[in-house]
Amino acid sequence: MSGGGSTEPSRPTSARVIHVVDGDTIDVRLQDGSDDTVRYIGIDTPETVKPDTPVQCGGPKAHAVNERLVGGRTVTLRFDAERRDVYHRLLAYVYVPGERPLFVNAELARRRLARTLTSPPNDSFARLFARLAAKAGAAGRGLWGRCGV
Repeated sequence: MSGGGSTEPSRPTSARVIHVVDGDTIDVRLQDGSDDTVRYIGIDTPETVKPDTPVQCGGPKAHAVNERLVGGRTVTLRFDAERRDVYHRLLAYVYVPGERPLFVNAELARRRLARTLTSPPNDSFARLFARLAAKAGAAGRGLWGRCGV
């Protein structure tokens, strides 16, 4: 999917999740009607759909949880210093709005379904993600320890 000629969002924007690709990537329909792929900033989940890469331990679980959190929902995308990665995907912090908004990137780290992936200059929440992942690991939560990652 691509931006379809849309202007790059710079402020937080709402988008409808039209497909959950895996644990850290979603396809969305932006407010201007264009479809795009969003890669979550600051985390990395085990692979499930990467070409020439076997499904990794924990990948299906991370994908399933991400599907439950955001599948079919309207989410808010917040951006950092860079808008796109080398694969032309939007880079975003993803939130499910509501009375108590859910910060999806942080929730996946908190559950230890994702490891931290700090990529400056997109590192505004790097310390938060590291703290959440470390706490989850110490508590024995999640899949990374069980999978030998």
